[in-house]
Amino acid sequence: MTEQDTTQGQGERVGSSGEAVKNGIVSSLKGINEIEAEIVSLVRSTVANTVRAAGDVATETVVVARDVMRGAISATEEVGAGLTLSTKSVAKGVVLGVSDVGGDVIGAAEATVKAAVQGAAAVGADVGVIARRAVDGTIEAAGEIGGNVIDVARGATSGAVDAAGSIGKSAVNTVRELLVGVVGGVKDIASAALPKRSEPPSDTHD
Repeated sequence: MTEQDTTQGQGERVGSSGEAVKNGIVSSLKGINEIEAEIVSLVRSTVANTVRAAGDVATETVVVARDVMRGAISATEEVGAGLTLSTKSVAKGVVLGVSDVGGDVIGAAEATVKAAVQGAAAVGADVGVIARRAVDGTIEAAGEIGGNVIDVARGATSGAVDAAGSIGKSAVNTVRELLVGVVGGVKDIASAALPKRSEPPSDTHD
């Protein structure tokens, strides 16, 4: 076999390998959408049923939201992957479930994102990315239920920045940067939602 024949053979193998990888990725991405939908549905029903069973919507909403996100982080830690993928779906499911029982959607969004950021820091994940995914999920849910998206965004980002504040200054900066432009197509929401930076006192004299 000549060197040219060998090279052509390698080219064919790479080509078929590339096709196999492409097909695998396409299948995986299709599967991801199904997995995300399943997580949203699971979390939504779990939150709604738990709050209903407790019989105290006002008190239980925040507790359940926090516990569900912690459970999700624990699950991804156990299997070693999936936190970035699942965070948005869990956050969305929490808000939808709370809405189903007439609970405080804004409070739930804040508690969920706060728990997501704290959990991400605890397992060494990227707090900025996780914050962004969690906020995206709460806002997507607010849009579906016809809620006030800006108020939900404000509550969610407040939870993210608050949680980051307990981690450190660099975490706050990271979270702020990643939350700017948080809602695709609605440019003003991020600036309206993000807590304002504290300005130093003015040195003007009379």
